Amino acid sequence: MISGQIPEYLQGLNPEQLEAVRDEGTRLLILAGAGTGKTRVITTKIAYLVREKHILPESILAVTFTNKAANEMRERAMDIEPSCERAIIRTFHSFGAWFMRRNVQAFDLKREFTIYDDDDSAELVHSIFPTFSKRDCGDYAFLIAKAKDYGLSPDAPNLGFISQHPEFRRIYAAYEERLRATGNVDFGDLILMPAQLLEKDEAIRNRTQQRFRVILVDEYQDSNIAQFRLLQQLASPEAMLCVVGDDDQSIYRFRGAEVRNILGFQTIFPGTKLIKLERNYRSHQSILDLAHSIVAHNASRLGKKLLATRSGGTKPKLAILDDQDQEIEYCAYIARQHLQHGGHWRDIAILYRTNAQSLGFERLFPHYDIPYRIVGALRFYEREEIKDMLAFLAFLANPRDEVSFKRIVNKPARGIGTTSIEKIVASALQDDSDLLEASHKVIQEVHGKGKDGLRQFISLIGDAKTSLDKGVNDEGNLGMLGSLVADFAKNSGLIDFYRGKDKISGTQKEENIEELVNAASDSPLSEDGLLEFLDTVMLDQSQQRNDANADAVTLITMHNTKGLEFPVVIVTGLEQGLFPRNDEEGDDIEEQRRLFYVAVTRAKEQLYLTACRWRRLHGRLFETVPSRFLTEIDSELYDLWGASGRPAQAAYTHRTPGREHYDTTTKAEWAPGMTVYHDEYGNGTVIKVTPSQSAGALVIVKFESGKVAQFFPKYTKKLEKVEH
Repeated sequence: MISGQIPEYLQGLNPEQLEAVRDEGTRLLILAGAGTGKTRVITTKIAYLVREKHILPESILAVTFTNKAANEMRERAMDIEPSCERAIIRTFHSFGAWFMRRNVQAFDLKREFTIYDDDDSAELVHSIFPTFSKRDCGDYAFLIAKAKDYGLSPDAPNLGFISQHPEFRRIYAAYEERLRATGNVDFGDLILMPAQLLEKDEAIRNRTQQRFRVILVDEYQDSNIAQFRLLQQLASPEAMLCVVGDDDQSIYRFRGAEVRNILGFQTIFPGTKLIKLERNYRSHQSILDLAHSIVAHNASRLGKKLLATRSGGTKPKLAILDDQDQEIEYCAYIARQHLQHGGHWRDIAILYRTNAQSLGFERLFPHYDIPYRIVGALRFYEREEIKDMLAFLAFLANPRDEVSFKRIVNKPARGIGTTSIEKIVASALQDDSDLLEASHKVIQEVHGKGKDGLRQFISLIGDAKTSLDKGVNDEGNLGMLGSLVADFAKNSGLIDFYRGKDKISGTQKEENIEELVNAASDSPLSEDGLLEFLDTVMLDQSQQRNDANADAVTLITMHNTKGLEFPVVIVTGLEQGLFPRNDEEGDDIEEQRRLFYVAVTRAKEQLYLTACRWRRLHGRLFETVPSRFLTEIDSELYDLWGASGRPAQAAYTHRTPGREHYDTTTKAEWAPGMTVYHDEYGNGTVIKVTPSQSAGALVIVKFESGKVAQFFPKYTKKLEKVEH
């Protein structure tokens, strides 16, 4: 292309990008792969239409999903053509609010209406149904929001898709009636109400369609059904409708995103022109080939293959490791190697499926002097459910701990009111006693449900204290501190409480509690073990603080990494049952495969994948098998590495990565078949030994009594070898 034939701001575009920018058809789908410059295309297209085609900025509507993306789109378009400032560039919800305030009479609203957030909606449910618990109110508010995302009103015949609860329809209808009476709207209304109005009011629909002659949608793969309905009504047959997205990066189904919106766009809008952006400016081809090998197994996709514009690069590495500790050691090794070759900590991102998986890195990285920051989530010990569990342990260790007592005595709700709690605190101060003793004393002054609730709490703490003193868990077995944490989570009702939140809100609070159980399972079930564990937690918390500008390794979930990029990416926890979960099939497994694709395509220079032979779950070690996704990848696309970082092709096979054992020739200190003796369990035989660099060998023993137990001999003196 000869310089000067086209405007300077278009000369840096590749042929496909330029075609997309200059296209003037009424329907255009830009299928933009990861790292292909989609933001540049959509912002340049806005500026091009204004500057070269003299389209009024006010007649252009561009919508996306975050304020950050909308602001970036506006600024980049204005850098090319300043008058683009007058274009309507907003998030979907911001546009909905803008539209509603300009048509308040049609909505039977006053212009000063306010918008309810999730908490406001839950409070409104509670005001209508005061006998409902706070948790139930939050659950119903979430279901109502979900119904609106799917475009379903209280009288919709298929409302059962959202909830099978026989009372949900009545609750939803009552909520809508009360919300309309307040003169306010909620977030779901900002999309659904404009869509419904445009569907039924021809005059407003015609006026709106005449206003917006160009409509552009970014991240279209993340749109939900209500947003699609709104888009259908906004775009007249003559309007230029351009959507930009990547079906392979649709990973928010749990939020209501509907990948079929992009998959079926050409069918719903006949005559749509399809332009694929496949030139990738981020990653080396070796990374892109592995990413394609993953997502190509999905049946529901439009199909494309990314081509790198950067030369060079090395094959991704797959490391099969023994356990989580070794996985963390491996990540630390990769990070230090990168630094030794002139890199920075901030170049490195460690990705995982669930927030709970960050705990191991948070605990061990400070000991390795590796700085880290967590993106998109609270630090592990700052999460509500973890603070609850730690408050229990702190109160168990010190029954005078007023702060911990107040946090857990009535959580989940046991009917113990603020007045009763303050009486207990006052009694303890007056008698110079601990709060458990004061609870025994004050219980006679508590009435109704609160008395039973306080009695339950006293019993709960008493049982835990007994287990701690005896060193046995609920089942009467000698155990580790993790068993006590697990018992409390169950017996207190907290695990059910947070499991309910997970089910409704898609959080991972139950998994976080289980990860705390795993962490506590390294400490003995004793008072010393409890105090040592609490000390470790407090020291871990004090050593790291998040700093977005710090030179630190990034810890981040796969979902939160979308839109980001890093020179070095390590994707961890690639075991079946963890990623993907065993219950994920059909549409779910395809979305998880897309999530893996997103994770892999964050890497610019180097990509590492890790899986463990053993992983601690529910406080116990389980043998794992590799993720089904690993077996789907062509083995020629990666190098298989051992735990030490050395190539290990000789030790493993592609079909069964992770199922083979290290070919060690040195005599092990502990070995299967060895006879051992334990003070409490008696004689036994070693049935399995798994090495770990940080914790030493994990020895699994079957005793003559039939009991099977596991030990880290490095940390216990009770297990002895019996010489024959």
